Amino acid sequence: MARADGRDVDVVIPAFNESTRLPETLRETVRFLAGTPWRSRVLVVDNGSVDGTAGAAAEIAAEVSGAVSGAVGGAERVAVDVIGCSRPGKGAAVRRGILAGRAPLVGFFDADLATPLDTLPAAIAALRGGAAAAIASRHVPGARFVESQPLTRRVGGHVFRTLSSALVAGVADTQCGFKFFQRPAVTAALVRTRTTGFAFDVELLHRIQRDGGEVVELPVAWTDRAGSTFHPVRDGIASYRAVLALHGGVR
Repeated sequence: MARADGRDVDVVIPAFNESTRLPETLRETVRFLAGTPWRSRVLVVDNGSVDGTAGAAAEIAAEVSGAVSGAVGGAERVAVDVIGCSRPGKGAAVRRGILAGRAPLVGFFDADLATPLDTLPAAIAALRGGAAAAIASRHVPGARFVESQPLTRRVGGHVFRTLSSALVAGVADTQCGFKFFQRPAVTAALVRTRTTGFAFDVELLHRIQRDGGEVVELPVAWTDRAGSTFHPVRDGIASYRAVLALHGGVR
């Protein structure tokens, strides 16, 4: 696999008010990546946080960079950077992070690590096998919930999946916060993607499929984490509206 800027994989972590759990997430992520055969870059995107997320991320970035530099090849194997995104919305933060990198494989996962890190090798294998996108799924055979979401979130999720099914063919779970891509495929889709909120994933996957890219779902053991910034009413209604707007035509 050809490398750009010395990296095989760019890992984007969008973060909004994640100063409490982001430090351990970064430590776990760097430990995991240091044990893989790829050269990786972790890019934390602070999405307008007001709780010191950027400072906490920068502090841990310095800490983990020093830790891996002592290992053989460690300093080259994992890099950690922090950038900002003033435009609100998870989709905006993910877009900022993906377009800021150059590695041939790139993706993102949520700061809560609800999807296990050991999903990443399967995602990389699927991409190397020709898939344009490899995404974690909670709703395909073999997947399971370690800790389930509250009933209101489950009902809302079912409605959202029903609305999204016509836009992303054959994909059972557009919203699980773990997605990796071939850079050319995701870049071509991102530059045309206009949704910036939680429905961002639907438009992005829709565009990748419309360009002829294959989306592979990976069954995962998913854990609901406390402290999500997703508000079932405010963000849920906005997401439904965004998906309905996409049904009106994606240009």
